[in-house]
Amino acid sequence: MRRRVTKLTLLALALACVGHAHAASGDLYGTTEPFASEAIYFVLTDRFVNGDTSNDQRDQGGVNHTFDRPVAGAPEGESDNIGYLGGDFKGVVDNAAYIRDMGFTSVWVTPIVDNPDEAFTGGKPVSWGSQWTDLGKTGYHGYWGVNFYQLDEHLPSEGLDFASFTRAMKQQKLDVVLDIVANHGSPSYTMPVEQPKFGKIYGRDGKLLADHQNLPPDKLDPKGNPLHAFYNMRGGLAELSDLNEENPEVLEYLVGAYEQWIDQGAAAFRIDTIGWMPHRFWKSFADRIRAKRPGFFMFGEAFNYDAATIAGHTLPRNGGISVLDFPLRAKLVETFEKPGSDFAELEKALYLQDGPYANPYDLVTFYDNHDMARMDASDEGFIDANNWLFTARGIPAIYYGSETGFMRGRAEHQGNRNYYGQARVDAGRGTPIHRNLTRIAQLRRESPALQ
Repeated sequence: MRRRVTKLTLLALALACVGHAHAASGDLYGTTEPFASEAIYFVLTDRFVNGDTSNDQRDQGGVNHTFDRPVAGAPEGESDNIGYLGGDFKGVVDNAAYIRDMGFTSVWVTPIVDNPDEAFTGGKPVSWGSQWTDLGKTGYHGYWGVNFYQLDEHLPSEGLDFASFTRAMKQQKLDVVLDIVANHGSPSYTMPVEQPKFGKIYGRDGKLLADHQNLPPDKLDPKGNPLHAFYNMRGGLAELSDLNEENPEVLEYLVGAYEQWIDQGAAAFRIDTIGWMPHRFWKSFADRIRAKRPGFFMFGEAFNYDAATIAGHTLPRNGGISVLDFPLRAKLVETFEKPGSDFAELEKALYLQDGPYANPYDLVTFYDNHDMARMDASDEGFIDANNWLFTARGIPAIYYGSETGFMRGRAEHQGNRNYYGQARVDAGRGTPIHRNLTRIAQLRRESPALQ
């Protein structure tokens, strides 16, 4: 199969040339976006490597403890966990050379903002393979922000706050892509008894700005209660508080918080759940961010396989925000999970000419992430997928562990987000997927024609 991918790679390069614009010098280029030269390694920080056990907070939460919460109903020999497991900034810095040596130039980390200090007692119970279930889950993933100005206590070490972390990574020639959330806060209702921090938003000075008060969205009173004004009454994802995009104070809060993290070294943003908020909000957000940081690169998660739907985010009138390439992801998995597949199917998702995107070369391409089942391919399938990803158009992103086929085929609550750890990092060097990924990723890093 590798020989077929080599031929396909040549086809990809030929197609790339067809789609390129002409520069004044007569050279060919697909994009002038500086970030397009990057290759991203995505870590769910808590699940990568525990570099400092002193910040594990193993006694946090009392009866609703936050550390090490195995998911019930796992088959024999399988596991999943919805508690914190100790991954932190130090674990990433300690392995920066490992990431760089594979050929990556950026590390995407999950949200760093403060999350609640207990396991959630509302919602539907988490069980093996369940979806949209949060009962018993913690904010180990970082997407349940309660203070967007404050660093969560599980991540830093002495002398290693976020600013120090980005500096340390930069010294290793790695940029930090920061995952951000604007659509929602933390789980906010259905708790038997209201829990600290859940459903609340705090300001830079720690002042309480918003509180869901354990009420369902349709029972909120944003006109009569100032603490409800940050939230929508229509609800959104699961039991998460849904931020009110029409409230200018919400925009001010988010812009202020995320400018702070840019000032501390964030080189780009990955925007969670971008499709849940209207284009007009993102245009205002992007304009504000880029007023201080012209050209600041952002890409969003619009979890939709229709290119015409997600492409709207990339248009200048909507903020000019790139997106994760879900339509191409579908074709990649369809092709590389099944030996003997017709690789020509991949061309259908490239949209190199007359497509809906502002520029398809600026999309972030991937086959694995934390919200869907990992690719269930053989080693040869992963090698072929990486050969494609790093030679076709777009900015490649690889999910932690995919360099060794870790937890292949597993979805959330089935092991997708399991702890990787230093032992696996060390053992993975030189294995077939890792070795071939390193070869092709380093080739892309050194070859402007592939960027």
